[in-house]
Amino acid sequence: MRRNLLSFFVLAAFAVFAGCASTPVVQYGDAQSLQTVSTDFSSSDLQQIASSMVDSLLVFPPIVEATSQRRPVITVDSIKNKTMQHIDTESITDSIRARLIQSGKFRFIDRTTDEAALEEIRTQQEGGMTDQATAVKSGKQIGAEYMLTGNISEIEQRNARLKDVYYKFTLNLKNLSTGILEWSSEKEIRKTSRRRTFGG
Repeated sequence: MRRNLLSFFVLAAFAVFAGCASTPVVQYGDAQSLQTVSTDFSSSDLQQIASSMVDSLLVFPPIVEATSQRRPVITVDSIKNKTMQHIDTESITDSIRARLIQSGKFRFIDRTTDEAALEEIRTQQEGGMTDQATAVKSGKQIGAEYMLTGNISEIEQRNARLKDVYYKFTLNLKNLSTGILEWSSEKEIRKTSRRRTFGG
């Protein structure tokens, strides 16, 4: 009886230990903190780019003048990824657009939702369930005055011990009426990693 009881406690303790060992410990991290885990493009790089680009645009004198009395309408083209990495360029675009909207200086046209918007307008006009006095009419949308375009590129160099990655992000603001490039800016990021040697 005593041996069976001892075996039970041993097995129970083992089960508890095994369960604790396999359960991951999850903690919240600071979303704004810098990440230096690798030379890959990271969330902190995204934050730096969005912040730097928006600040540069908002203080550019011609843009300050253009937004002093009204909020120009802008559309954003998808950021082009010219690197060898899989980078969520849509997230970069969203961050830049959100920061510009929050500045209160611009209004935006979101072309990524055009298909859903057309379907909703069609439903209102033809579905038979919407009061036609309040149904949205097609062909009434405001045209964009400016277009934001951009791309991100990288140059990588390495040897047996060192890996160096240089990122360059370029953003341009084009006046759609005149074709003039009203503003352009670049953000550069360099990351290096060194392979450790035994005893080093």
